[in-house]
Amino acid sequence: MRELIQTLKENKIPVFAPGEPQYERSVATVNLFYRFARPDCVVQPRNASDVQAVVREARTRRIHITIKNGGHSYSGASTAEKGISLDLMQMNGVTLNMKTKLATVKGGAQWGHVYKQFVIRKIDGYVVNGGRCPTVGVSGFTLGGGLSPFTRSFGMGCDSLEEATIVTASGDKVKVKRSDDPRSDKGRLFWALCGAGGGNFGVVVEMKLRIEKLQGNKVVAGRYTWHPDFGPSHHPRRSADYAATMTQFYTADFPTELTIDSTWLCDLQESRDAIRFLVYHNGGKAEFDKVIDDTISSVPLATQLKRRSLEESSCRFLHETLVTQWSEEIEKSLPLNLSFNNYASFVFENDRRDVVENISRIIRHNMVRFREKFTGDRGSLQVTWIHAGGQAASRKPSDTAFFWRSGVFHTYITVQCFEKFLVEEMGEFLHDFKKQLRPYSLEGKAAFINFADRALPCDQHEEAYFGDNRAELQAVKQIWDRSKYFRWGQGVR
Repeated sequence: MRELIQTLKENKIPVFAPGEPQYERSVATVNLFYRFARPDCVVQPRNASDVQAVVREARTRRIHITIKNGGHSYSGASTAEKGISLDLMQMNGVTLNMKTKLATVKGGAQWGHVYKQFVIRKIDGYVVNGGRCPTVGVSGFTLGGGLSPFTRSFGMGCDSLEEATIVTASGDKVKVKRSDDPRSDKGRLFWALCGAGGGNFGVVVEMKLRIEKLQGNKVVAGRYTWHPDFGPSHHPRRSADYAATMTQFYTADFPTELTIDSTWLCDLQESRDAIRFLVYHNGGKAEFDKVIDDTISSVPLATQLKRRSLEESSCRFLHETLVTQWSEEIEKSLPLNLSFNNYASFVFENDRRDVVENISRIIRHNMVRFREKFTGDRGSLQVTWIHAGGQAASRKPSDTAFFWRSGVFHTYITVQCFEKFLVEEMGEFLHDFKKQLRPYSLEGKAAFINFADRALPCDQHEEAYFGDNRAELQAVKQIWDRSKYFRWGQGVR
């Protein structure tokens, strides 16, 4: 390792050792599960040539590389325990070409870097089909599939990928495109990058993403935290009111222009549980209000969703509203807010009312159980439903590596605590909660790799994330990384 560090320094590639400020800032993590992760060094390449040099030098010495873009991986995939942490933070350039309608994005950019370009240039009426949280890395989001506020209008984030430049295990820089012959090696690699590319085939150093045209120059967006009368478990009539509302909500056939996320909130520091709604509508206010009136029978909920959702320019939405809506996630990503965070994800359809009722009942039961079990402690339980379907479901599961196309909601549980003695108990709680919900996930196993579950057994994660695309992904791995140099615990084998 010492020889490698010296070689990189001689080539003027930024490399930092433990104790140096740049190292400590890079490895700082908000999730205390990874607090002892200390790679041998942090490398912050400036360009693709630097990445090529790092890969060649590290592979020659059999030193492992962990790729870091935004550092948001729920399963710790971007956290290096040893070897090199390849932190792409300096490669964050973004260029918008409104003639070709393509955004050129470097491998270390976050979505905030992309959205800033729309704001600076005052480009209304267009978006890149990107992440909700501005601090999420573009490449990690896209390579995992990517769920956007406008996924229902434009498809998965990976569906907007037109071209990717990747440094492979050999250290070669390879450009793959949507237009490549899908039977060719390059065409198969492009296919794999669209939903299963994170950490499996190389280091993506640049992407070209399609710039999508909205219905108009304005969108409707809002946020509302609802405190329904959940009612005691022994009072079924009171509890039935909110349950009927949520069942109607989750089974509704919303137009593809409308996305409404929801999160069931149980914070032990708060006296009441709640459900938070985030609204994104690719259209005007009058149209949005009519959809809400026609779809949601609960007058109080419908009234507040309409009242709190405003029409605004798409630039203002990207610059201000999106940041406000996801303020908690942004705060969680700051190293000052340390906690133990555990996750599990599921993919649900919404075509059966009885199934949706059972899922909602299980969630509510576990919110009650969480409060009872951890009374007096500090922590939280959240169940977030990310609204998908629409255009994301218009492709076949085999069209890209992202398999779970029929899912209407990508749902994930977050269990958070702040003290070590609670880690095991809350881990057991989450394990039990997962067992109750897993049968309702697609094929009884589906999970979303962007919401990765660190506890998934190694003999199950490929099927859970990639479904029937698993075998083809393994074949692509053999073509482009036969030695399996790029590997991580939940990667393609």
